[in-house]
Amino acid sequence: MSQPLTLEELNKVMEDADLLKTEQEVDQALDAMAAAICERMKDEMPVVYGIMNGGLVTAGRLLPKLNFPLEQGYMHATRYRGETTGSTDLQWQAPPSIDMTDRTVLIVDDIFDEGNTLCEVVKSCQMQGAKQVLTAVLVNKVHDRKNTDLKIDFVGMDVEDRYVFGCGMDYRGFWRNAPGIYAVKGL
Repeated sequence: MSQPLTLEELNKVMEDADLLKTEQEVDQALDAMAAAICERMKDEMPVVYGIMNGGLVTAGRLLPKLNFPLEQGYMHATRYRGETTGSTDLQWQAPPSIDMTDRTVLIVDDIFDEGNTLCEVVKSCQMQGAKQVLTAVLVNKVHDRKNTDLKIDFVGMDVEDRYVFGCGMDYRGFWRNAPGIYAVKGL
């Protein structure tokens, strides 16, 4: 486990970070995602799950833009536990909060990096009887290490293959609240 970060260290990370996407670009991406989701799901009455913790910000900003009836739930599955690299095991901290049997399910998350966690979440929803499972992510990290078993249905924007934070994505547990998308200097 890493040493706790100080306020000065965290402020230095932000000061040195490269801004990849502005708050306005994030808003535009969310608007485009919402339009695509509304078109595809307007007749579904889905259960929409935000994946905690990262998907909280994306879901919170996306849900008010969806103009059809839906139920909103939450779940928390992670492989990172505050570190910058994931372990191989999926850890469930909160199972799905609403029954999804014979329902269309939309999973909202912050980022599609390699996709291993999200792939396991989708499989779990299918095993719990979901009629259809769709996925929406704010950020797609562009690289060739993707889990090929997973296709993302709605993507807000692409970013380069760096350690990114902001808009729900964290730097060692912090800076999820940053309004734009930033890359850590040197990572």
